[in-house]
Amino acid sequence: MVLPRPIEAKTLMKDTHHYQATITWTGNLGTGTSSYRAYERSHTIEILNKPAIFGSSDSSFRGDPSKHNPEELLIASLSACHLLWYLHLCADAGVVVVNYSDQATGVMVVDKDGRGYFTEVMLNPIVTVSEISMMNKAFELHERAREFCFIANSVNFPVKHHSTINVK
Repeated sequence: MVLPRPIEAKTLMKDTHHYQATITWTGNLGTGTSSYRAYERSHTIEILNKPAIFGSSDSSFRGDPSKHNPEELLIASLSACHLLWYLHLCADAGVVVVNYSDQATGVMVVDKDGRGYFTEVMLNPIVTVSEISMMNKAFELHERAREFCFIANSVNFPVKHHSTINVK
């Protein structure tokens, strides 16, 4: 019988972070939610010392199409998290990224009863590195970024990526 190696107490400790946001509904047209059509879906998302984000639901759900909706913000969060981890990993590996953009997309399904869920998000990063010798490593690090992304590790659907690497 092989006994597992003892785990140091430090390994068991978790580094915990706390976040806070204030979401305020601003869509009361005077009668509150007296009916489904009697109110706007408008709201603000406020985080201390940062500009407010004006939100609504998707226009498919009676929302204001000029405002951000939660589904778009989820996709943006996944893309931004991947970007930040990718840049970190590239810097550590000596891969010099000089440009990065992503056209992230997501698929959400809504059941007959109105419950919705994402089935997939696809990240499509276009990365430019400074030297051709960095291309292979630049491709590899996208998978590592996916493994480390806090947001991707928190969702219950696949977050895939289709990356393009260019050389400056």
